[in-house]
Amino acid sequence: MRASHLGECCTVLIEDQALDEFLEVAVGEYQRITPESPVPCFALLVGTADQTTLTVERVAFGRNARTTDPAARREFTESIVPLFGPAYENETRGWWIDSHDLLRASREAEADGLEILGSVHMHPDWHRIGPLEERKLILSERPTPMDQHVFGNTGWPVNLICYLERRGDVMYHALAAWAPPSESPHQPCTELPLRIRTNAVVAV
Repeated sequence: MRASHLGECCTVLIEDQALDEFLEVAVGEYQRITPESPVPCFALLVGTADQTTLTVERVAFGRNARTTDPAARREFTESIVPLFGPAYENETRGWWIDSHDLLRASREAEADGLEILGSVHMHPDWHRIGPLEERKLILSERPTPMDQHVFGNTGWPVNLICYLERRGDVMYHALAAWAPPSESPHQPCTELPLRIRTNAVVAV
């Protein structure tokens, strides 16, 4: 489903198990980050959609083809680096899902009566763990200009950003859902209402 097919007000529902699966992988990747290597973490969102609700039932991981796919290399060289700066010359920064993995995830979703709704990726607390010259860049669960560009070009109806922050030995996270820019990739994204399933017993 493309973003243009949605109603003006769309709520995103996500199963807690899907979020937990992503967080487990994201925390593992976070621990591999160094100031020289901002390791990304990315997954596809799989679920169902109607005019008012996007329901994320699971996530699907794939390989990063950022350095191996000719289209990805061309996009970063010709568009992303000129637009967003030489930091994106670092080949560990940014994500381009392998086309074979995207096709596999799409077919598996379709076989289960589901579809790919969008993406989820991690933002680390870069102002704490990044190189000194980049610590003025405060990341959060809000999209960066680079995110807006990517969200606009993919056209998926929802993109989640998961911000991870380490305090002592404890990890904290914040999560937000974003629709792609409606006019052009350079316009702001629209934040969507996000609800995470709570597995508490509800009296009837």
